[in-house]
Amino acid sequence: MPFPEIGAARSDVKERWLSIIGIGEDGWEGLSSAAKQAVESAEFLYGGVRHLAYIPKVRAAQIAWPSPMATAVHEILTHYRGRSRVTALASGDPMLFGVGVTLTRELAPAEFLVIPQVSAFSLACARLGWAISETILLSLVNRPIEQIQRYLHPGQQLILFSEDGTTPATVAKFLTDSGYGSSQFTVFEYLGGSAERRRDDRANIWSVNQCGDLNLIAVVCVADPEAKRLSVVPGLPDDFYVTDGQLTKREVRAATLSRLAPLPGEQLWDIGAGTGTVGIEWMRSHPSCSCIAFEEREDRAARILVNAKRLGVPTLKVIKGSVPSTLDGLQPPDAIFIGGGISGDGLFQACWNKLTKGGRIVANAVTIESEIAVATWQRLYGGELVRILVARAEPVGGVLGWRHLMPITQWSVVKS
Repeated sequence: MPFPEIGAARSDVKERWLSIIGIGEDGWEGLSSAAKQAVESAEFLYGGVRHLAYIPKVRAAQIAWPSPMATAVHEILTHYRGRSRVTALASGDPMLFGVGVTLTRELAPAEFLVIPQVSAFSLACARLGWAISETILLSLVNRPIEQIQRYLHPGQQLILFSEDGTTPATVAKFLTDSGYGSSQFTVFEYLGGSAERRRDDRANIWSVNQCGDLNLIAVVCVADPEAKRLSVVPGLPDDFYVTDGQLTKREVRAATLSRLAPLPGEQLWDIGAGTGTVGIEWMRSHPSCSCIAFEEREDRAARILVNAKRLGVPTLKVIKGSVPSTLDGLQPPDAIFIGGGISGDGLFQACWNKLTKGGRIVANAVTIESEIAVATWQRLYGGELVRILVARAEPVGGVLGWRHLMPITQWSVVKS
Protein backbone atom coordinates (compact mmCIF):
# COMPACT_ATOMS: atom_id res chain seq x y z
CA MET A 1 0.00 0.00 0.00
CA PRO A 2 1.59 3.35 -1.03
CA PHE A 3 2.00 6.01 1.64
CA PRO A 4 -0.14 9.17 1.19
CA GLU A 5 1.35 12.53 0.34
CA ILE A 6 1.87 14.99 3.19
CA GLY A 7 -1.37 16.86 3.73
CA ALA A 8 -3.51 14.32 1.87
CA ALA A 9 -6.98 13.74 3.35
CA ARG A 10 -7.10 10.70 5.62
CA SER A 11 -10.61 9.67 6.64
CA ASP A 12 -9.22 6.67 8.57
CA VAL A 13 -7.27 8.82 11.06
CA LYS A 14 -9.71 9.11 13.97
CA GLU A 15 -7.48 9.43 17.06
CA ARG A 16 -4.43 11.25 18.29
CA TRP A 17 -1.37 9.40 17.06
CA LEU A 18 1.11 12.29 17.45
CA SER A 19 2.19 13.99 20.68
CA ILE A 20 4.46 17.04 20.63
CA ILE A 21 6.03 17.72 24.00
CA GLY A 22 7.84 20.86 25.06
CA ILE A 23 10.82 20.24 27.30
CA GLY A 24 12.96 22.78 29.15
CA GLU A 25 16.44 22.85 30.61
CA ASP A 26 15.02 21.18 33.75
CA GLY A 27 14.56 18.05 31.64
CA TRP A 28 12.44 15.04 32.61
CA GLU A 29 11.67 16.36 36.09
CA GLY A 30 10.09 19.47 34.64
CA LEU A 31 7.53 17.54 32.57
CA SER A 32 3.92 17.15 33.66
CA SER A 33 2.46 13.68 34.26
CA ALA A 34 0.57 13.93 30.96
CA ALA A 35 3.77 14.78 29.09
CA LYS A 36 5.64 11.90 30.72
CA GLN A 37 2.82 9.52 29.79
CA ALA A 38 3.00 10.65 26.14
CA VAL A 39 6.73 9.88 26.12
CA GLU A 40 6.37 6.54 27.87
CA SER A 41 3.54 5.31 25.63
CA ALA A 42 5.22 6.22 22.33
CA GLU A 43 6.48 3.69 19.84
CA PHE A 44 8.79 6.22 18.21
CA LEU A 45 10.39 9.13 20.07
CA TYR A 46 11.95 11.97 18.07
CA GLY A 47 14.00 14.83 19.52
CA GLY A 48 17.29 16.63 19.55
CA VAL A 49 20.27 14.79 21.02
CA ARG A 50 20.10 17.11 24.02
CA HIS A 51 16.38 16.43 24.52
CA LEU A 52 16.71 12.66 24.22
CA ALA A 53 19.48 12.66 26.82
CA TYR A 54 16.96 13.93 29.40
CA ILE A 55 14.67 10.92 28.88
CA PRO A 56 15.03 7.78 31.05
CA LYS A 57 14.86 4.35 29.43
CA VAL A 58 11.51 3.95 27.67
CA ARG A 59 10.15 1.39 25.22
CA ALA A 60 10.12 3.78 22.25
CA ALA A 61 12.74 3.71 19.51
CA GLN A 62 14.65 6.97 20.03
CA ILE A 63 15.50 8.90 16.87
CA ALA A 64 17.58 12.09 16.87
CA TRP A 65 16.48 14.83 14.49
CA PRO A 66 18.67 14.81 11.38
CA SER A 67 19.95 18.00 9.82
CA PRO A 68 18.04 19.14 7.87
CA MET A 69 14.90 17.81 9.57
CA ALA A 70 12.80 17.51 6.41
CA THR A 71 13.39 13.77 5.93
CA ALA A 72 12.29 12.95 9.49
CA VAL A 73 9.22 15.20 9.22
CA HIS A 74 8.26 13.48 5.97
CA GLU A 75 8.70 10.07 7.60
CA ILE A 76 6.48 11.02 10.53
CA LEU A 77 3.72 12.48 8.35
CA THR A 78 3.66 9.60 5.85
CA HIS A 79 5.02 6.33 7.25
CA TYR A 80 3.64 6.72 10.78
CA ARG A 81 0.54 8.86 10.32
CA GLY A 82 -2.40 7.08 11.92
CA ARG A 83 -0.43 3.81 12.17
CA SER A 84 1.99 4.33 15.05
CA ARG A 85 2.19 6.36 18.23
CA VAL A 86 4.81 9.05 17.75
CA THR A 87 6.09 11.59 20.26
CA ALA A 88 8.30 14.51 19.27
CA LEU A 89 10.30 16.55 21.77
CA ALA A 90 10.89 20.27 21.25
CA SER A 91 12.41 23.12 23.22
CA GLY A 92 9.96 25.05 25.40
CA ASP A 93 6.77 25.85 23.50
CA PRO A 94 6.72 23.72 20.31
CA MET A 95 4.31 26.15 18.62
CA LEU A 96 6.65 29.13 19.02
CA PHE A 97 9.12 28.90 16.13
CA GLY A 98 9.22 25.17 16.94
CA VAL A 99 8.82 21.85 15.19
CA GLY A 100 5.20 21.74 16.36
CA VAL A 101 4.30 24.29 13.70
CA THR A 102 5.91 22.21 10.96
CA LEU A 103 4.36 18.91 12.09
CA THR A 104 0.80 20.14 12.61
CA ARG A 105 0.39 22.51 9.66
CA GLU A 106 -1.28 19.87 7.47
CA LEU A 107 -2.93 17.76 10.20
CA ALA A 108 -6.43 17.84 11.64
CA PRO A 109 -6.55 18.92 15.32
CA ALA A 110 -7.98 15.51 16.27
CA GLU A 111 -4.70 13.86 15.20
CA PHE A 112 -2.28 15.49 17.61
CA LEU A 113 -1.71 16.64 21.18
CA VAL A 114 0.64 19.51 22.03
CA ILE A 115 1.85 19.94 25.63
CA PRO A 116 4.00 23.09 25.83
CA GLN A 117 6.58 24.05 28.43
CA VAL A 118 7.36 27.63 29.39
CA SER A 119 9.10 29.13 26.37
CA ALA A 120 12.52 30.75 26.49
CA PHE A 121 10.75 33.90 25.26
CA SER A 122 8.52 33.95 28.34
CA LEU A 123 11.42 33.16 30.65
CA ALA A 124 13.55 35.98 29.22
CA CYS A 125 10.71 38.50 29.54
CA ALA A 126 10.15 37.32 33.12
CA ARG A 127 13.85 37.76 33.97
CA LEU A 128 13.89 41.25 32.47
CA GLY A 129 10.46 42.39 33.65
CA TRP A 130 9.33 43.04 30.09
CA ALA A 131 5.71 42.90 28.93
CA ILE A 132 5.42 40.11 26.38
CA SER A 133 2.82 42.10 24.45
CA GLU A 134 5.33 44.95 23.97
CA THR A 135 8.26 42.77 22.88
CA ILE A 136 9.13 41.65 19.34
CA LEU A 137 10.23 38.01 19.02
CA LEU A 138 12.42 36.98 16.08
CA SER A 139 14.16 33.71 15.29
CA LEU A 140 17.58 33.76 13.65
CA VAL A 141 17.66 29.97 13.29
CA ASN A 142 18.13 29.36 9.56
CA ARG A 143 16.84 32.89 8.93
CA PRO A 144 18.73 35.97 7.67
CA ILE A 145 19.96 38.44 10.26
CA GLU A 146 18.91 41.40 8.09
CA GLN A 147 15.28 40.88 9.15
CA ILE A 148 16.20 42.70 12.38
CA GLN A 149 16.55 45.98 10.47
CA ARG A 150 12.79 46.39 10.05
CA TYR A 151 12.29 46.50 13.84
CA LEU A 152 15.04 48.95 14.78
CA HIS A 153 13.61 52.06 16.34
CA PRO A 154 14.36 53.80 19.64
CA GLY A 155 12.95 52.02 22.68
CA GLN A 156 11.90 48.83 20.86
CA GLN A 157 12.43 45.64 22.87
CA LEU A 158 13.59 42.59 20.91
CA ILE A 159 14.07 38.95 21.87
CA LEU A 160 16.18 37.05 19.34
CA PHE A 161 16.48 33.26 19.24
CA SER A 162 20.12 32.53 18.37
CA GLU A 163 21.28 29.95 15.85
CA ASP A 164 24.45 29.07 17.79
CA GLY A 165 27.07 30.43 20.15
CA THR A 166 28.47 32.89 17.59
CA THR A 167 25.13 34.60 16.95
CA PRO A 168 25.39 37.22 19.76
CA ALA A 169 28.67 38.59 18.39
CA THR A 170 27.19 38.69 14.89
CA VAL A 171 24.08 40.52 16.09
CA ALA A 172 26.13 43.00 18.14
CA LYS A 173 28.15 43.91 15.04
CA PHE A 174 24.99 44.18 12.93
CA LEU A 175 23.39 46.58 15.43
CA THR A 176 26.56 48.67 15.57
CA ASP A 177 26.84 48.84 11.77
CA SER A 178 23.14 49.82 11.59
CA GLY A 179 23.56 52.80 13.91
CA TYR A 180 22.20 51.08 17.02
CA GLY A 181 25.48 50.23 18.75
CA SER A 182 24.37 52.01 21.92
CA SER A 183 21.58 49.46 22.40
CA GLN A 184 21.33 47.54 25.68
CA PHE A 185 22.46 43.98 24.91
CA THR A 186 21.72 40.98 27.13
CA VAL A 187 22.52 37.33 26.39
CA PHE A 188 20.93 34.47 28.35
CA GLU A 189 22.70 31.11 28.13
CA TYR A 190 20.94 27.82 29.02
CA LEU A 191 17.89 29.71 30.25
CA GLY A 192 15.84 27.81 32.82
CA GLY A 193 18.53 25.27 33.67
CA SER A 194 21.16 24.85 36.37
CA ALA A 195 23.82 26.32 34.04
CA GLU A 196 21.82 29.49 33.32
CA ARG A 197 24.02 32.53 32.81
CA ARG A 198 23.35 36.17 31.97
CA ARG A 199 25.72 38.62 30.27
CA ASP A 200 24.96 42.36 29.89
CA ASP A 201 26.70 45.04 27.85
CA ARG A 202 26.16 47.54 25.04
CA ALA A 203 26.17 46.17 21.51
CA ASN A 204 29.10 48.34 20.40
CA ILE A 205 31.40 47.09 23.20
CA TRP A 206 30.28 43.43 23.18
CA SER A 207 33.47 41.34 23.23
CA VAL A 208 32.34 37.72 23.69
CA ASN A 209 32.91 35.84 20.43
CA GLN A 210 31.59 32.46 21.62
CA CYS A 211 28.64 32.04 23.98
CA GLY A 212 26.92 28.82 24.97
CA ASP A 213 25.30 27.17 21.96
CA LEU A 214 21.88 27.45 23.62
CA ASN A 215 21.31 31.18 24.05
CA LEU A 216 18.97 34.01 23.24
CA ILE A 217 19.53 37.75 22.95
CA ALA A 218 17.50 40.57 24.47
CA VAL A 219 17.91 44.06 22.99
CA VAL A 220 16.59 47.46 23.99
CA CYS A 221 17.15 49.56 20.87
CA VAL A 222 19.03 52.84 21.37
CA ALA A 223 19.78 54.87 18.25
CA ASP A 224 23.20 56.44 17.82
CA PRO A 225 23.17 60.13 16.79
CA GLU A 226 23.99 59.26 13.16
CA ALA A 227 21.43 56.41 12.83
CA LYS A 228 18.95 56.50 9.98
CA ARG A 229 15.49 55.92 11.39
CA LEU A 230 13.38 53.86 9.01
CA SER A 231 9.63 54.27 9.22
CA VAL A 232 7.37 51.42 8.10
CA VAL A 233 5.07 54.03 6.52
CA PRO A 234 5.60 54.08 2.71
CA GLY A 235 7.73 56.85 1.30
CA LEU A 236 11.28 56.34 2.58
CA PRO A 237 13.75 59.01 1.44
CA ASP A 238 15.12 58.30 -2.03
CA ASP A 239 18.71 58.41 -0.79
CA PHE A 240 18.10 55.39 1.46
CA TYR A 241 18.30 53.27 -1.70
CA VAL A 242 21.28 52.21 -3.77
CA THR A 243 20.16 53.09 -7.29
CA ASP A 244 21.20 54.00 -10.80
CA GLY A 245 18.42 56.60 -10.83
CA GLN A 246 15.65 54.21 -11.94
CA LEU A 247 13.35 54.38 -8.91
CA THR A 248 9.83 55.44 -8.01
CA LYS A 249 10.24 58.73 -6.13
CA ARG A 250 9.10 58.82 -2.51
CA GLU A 251 5.99 60.98 -3.04
CA VAL A 252 4.80 58.78 -5.91
CA ARG A 253 5.80 55.65 -3.99
CA ALA A 254 3.62 56.63 -1.03
CA ALA A 255 0.65 57.25 -3.33
CA THR A 256 1.30 53.96 -5.14
CA LEU A 257 1.42 51.88 -1.93
CA SER A 258 -1.81 53.48 -0.72
CA ARG A 259 -3.52 52.22 -3.89
CA LEU A 260 -1.92 48.78 -3.67
CA ALA A 261 -3.23 48.64 -0.07
CA PRO A 262 -1.12 45.80 1.37
CA LEU A 263 -2.77 43.52 3.93
CA PRO A 264 -1.03 40.97 6.19
CA GLY A 265 -0.08 37.78 4.38
CA GLU A 266 -0.52 39.17 0.88
CA GLN A 267 1.92 38.90 -2.01
CA LEU A 268 2.87 41.59 -4.53
CA TRP A 269 4.35 41.23 -7.99
CA ASP A 270 6.56 44.23 -8.81
CA ILE A 271 6.89 44.28 -12.60
CA GLY A 272 9.88 46.17 -14.00
CA ALA A 273 11.10 46.66 -10.44
CA GLY A 274 14.15 48.86 -11.17
CA THR A 275 15.53 49.63 -7.71
CA GLY A 276 12.85 47.58 -5.94
CA THR A 277 11.42 50.45 -3.90
CA VAL A 278 7.73 49.55 -4.16
CA GLY A 279 8.20 45.86 -3.39
CA ILE A 280 10.52 46.62 -0.47
CA GLU A 281 8.09 49.05 1.13
CA TRP A 282 5.20 46.67 0.51
CA MET A 283 7.06 44.05 2.57
CA ARG A 284 8.00 46.57 5.26
CA SER A 285 4.30 47.27 5.86
CA HIS A 286 3.87 43.92 7.65
CA PRO A 287 6.26 41.01 8.38
CA SER A 288 3.97 38.49 6.64
CA CYS A 289 3.80 40.41 3.34
CA SER A 290 5.88 39.02 0.49
CA CYS A 291 6.98 40.21 -2.93
CA ILE A 292 8.38 38.88 -6.17
CA ALA A 293 10.26 41.53 -8.13
CA PHE A 294 10.65 41.04 -11.89
CA GLU A 295 13.59 42.80 -13.53
CA GLU A 296 15.22 42.19 -16.93
CA ARG A 297 18.59 43.84 -16.24
CA GLU A 298 21.02 41.75 -14.24
CA ASP A 299 22.69 44.73 -12.51
CA ARG A 300 19.34 46.07 -11.33
CA ALA A 301 18.17 42.64 -10.18
CA ALA A 302 21.31 42.37 -8.02
CA ARG A 303 20.79 45.89 -6.69
CA ILE A 304 17.22 45.07 -5.62
CA LEU A 305 18.55 42.29 -3.38
CA VAL A 306 21.13 44.66 -1.87
CA ASN A 307 18.39 47.18 -1.04
CA ALA A 308 16.07 44.50 0.34
CA LYS A 309 18.74 43.34 2.79
CA ARG A 310 19.70 46.87 3.83
CA LEU A 311 16.08 47.77 4.56
CA GLY A 312 15.11 44.67 6.52
CA VAL A 313 13.25 42.50 4.00
CA PRO A 314 15.90 39.98 2.91
CA THR A 315 13.33 37.37 1.83
CA LEU A 316 12.14 39.47 -1.12
CA LYS A 317 12.45 37.28 -4.22
CA VAL A 318 13.84 38.54 -7.54
CA ILE A 319 13.15 36.89 -10.89
CA LYS A 320 15.40 38.06 -13.68
CA GLY A 321 13.72 38.18 -17.05
CA SER A 322 10.85 39.66 -18.99
CA VAL A 323 7.12 39.43 -18.32
CA PRO A 324 5.02 37.51 -19.29
CA SER A 325 7.54 34.75 -20.08
CA THR A 326 8.65 34.50 -16.42
CA LEU A 327 5.16 34.08 -14.92
CA ASP A 328 4.63 30.39 -15.69
CA GLY A 329 4.19 28.18 -12.64
CA LEU A 330 3.80 31.01 -10.13
CA GLN A 331 0.92 31.19 -7.67
CA PRO A 332 -1.49 34.10 -8.30
CA PRO A 333 -0.59 37.30 -6.42
CA ASP A 334 -2.88 39.56 -4.40
CA ALA A 335 -1.61 42.74 -6.05
CA ILE A 336 0.53 43.75 -9.02
CA PHE A 337 2.49 46.95 -9.56
CA ILE A 338 3.52 47.70 -13.14
CA GLY A 339 6.26 50.27 -13.04
CA GLY A 340 8.16 49.32 -16.18
CA GLY A 341 7.39 47.80 -19.56
CA ILE A 342 3.76 48.98 -19.49
CA SER A 343 3.44 49.05 -23.25
CA GLY A 344 5.02 45.62 -23.72
CA ASP A 345 3.10 43.07 -25.79
CA GLY A 346 0.86 40.86 -23.69
CA LEU A 347 2.19 42.14 -20.36
CA PHE A 348 -1.02 43.54 -18.93
CA GLN A 349 -3.26 40.71 -20.10
CA ALA A 350 -0.93 38.10 -18.62
CA CYS A 351 -0.92 39.96 -15.29
CA TRP A 352 -4.69 40.37 -15.31
CA ASN A 353 -5.22 36.68 -16.02
CA LYS A 354 -2.93 35.71 -13.12
CA LEU A 355 -4.42 38.14 -10.59
CA THR A 356 -6.72 36.71 -7.90
CA LYS A 357 -10.32 37.86 -7.62
CA GLY A 358 -10.35 41.00 -5.50
CA GLY A 359 -6.72 41.65 -6.38
CA ARG A 360 -5.39 45.08 -7.27
CA ILE A 361 -3.32 46.36 -10.17
CA VAL A 362 -1.59 49.73 -10.08
CA ALA A 363 0.29 51.00 -13.12
CA ASN A 364 2.37 54.19 -13.25
CA ALA A 365 2.78 55.70 -16.72
CA VAL A 366 5.44 58.29 -17.56
CA THR A 367 5.72 58.23 -21.35
CA ILE A 368 3.03 59.14 -23.87
CA GLU A 369 2.99 55.54 -25.13
CA SER A 370 2.43 54.15 -21.63
CA GLU A 371 -0.30 56.75 -20.96
CA ILE A 372 -2.12 55.54 -24.07
CA ALA A 373 -1.83 51.97 -22.78
CA VAL A 374 -3.29 52.71 -19.32
CA ALA A 375 -6.06 54.85 -20.82
CA THR A 376 -7.01 51.91 -23.02
CA TRP A 377 -7.00 49.50 -20.06
CA GLN A 378 -9.15 51.89 -18.06
CA ARG A 379 -11.80 51.97 -20.81
CA LEU A 380 -11.87 48.17 -20.93
CA TYR A 381 -11.59 47.25 -17.25
CA GLY A 382 -12.66 50.34 -15.32
CA GLY A 383 -10.75 51.61 -12.33
CA GLU A 384 -9.41 55.10 -11.62
CA LEU A 385 -6.97 57.34 -13.42
CA VAL A 386 -5.06 59.89 -11.33
CA ARG A 387 -2.55 62.51 -12.43
CA ILE A 388 0.30 62.95 -9.93
CA LEU A 389 2.29 66.18 -10.14
CA VAL A 390 5.19 66.69 -7.73
CA ALA A 391 7.46 69.72 -7.39
CA ARG A 392 10.38 70.05 -4.98
CA ALA A 393 11.87 73.33 -3.81
CA GLU A 394 15.51 73.64 -4.85
CA PRO A 395 18.07 76.47 -4.77
CA VAL A 396 18.01 78.85 -7.73
CA GLY A 397 20.85 81.25 -7.19
CA GLY A 398 20.38 82.58 -3.68
CA VAL A 399 16.66 81.74 -3.45
CA LEU A 400 14.37 78.73 -3.80
CA GLY A 401 12.42 77.70 -6.85
CA TRP A 402 10.16 74.80 -7.77
CA ARG A 403 11.65 71.96 -9.79
CA HIS A 404 8.95 69.69 -11.20
CA LEU A 405 9.39 65.93 -11.41
CA MET A 406 8.05 64.14 -14.45
CA PRO A 407 4.24 63.88 -14.17
CA ILE A 408 2.81 60.42 -13.47
CA THR A 409 -0.47 59.03 -14.79
CA GLN A 410 -1.54 56.36 -12.33
CA TRP A 411 -4.20 53.75 -13.06
CA SER A 412 -5.58 51.52 -10.33
CA VAL A 413 -8.21 48.80 -10.61
CA VAL A 414 -9.67 45.98 -8.52
CA LYS A 415 -10.45 42.70 -10.26
CA SER A 416 -14.06 41.71 -9.63
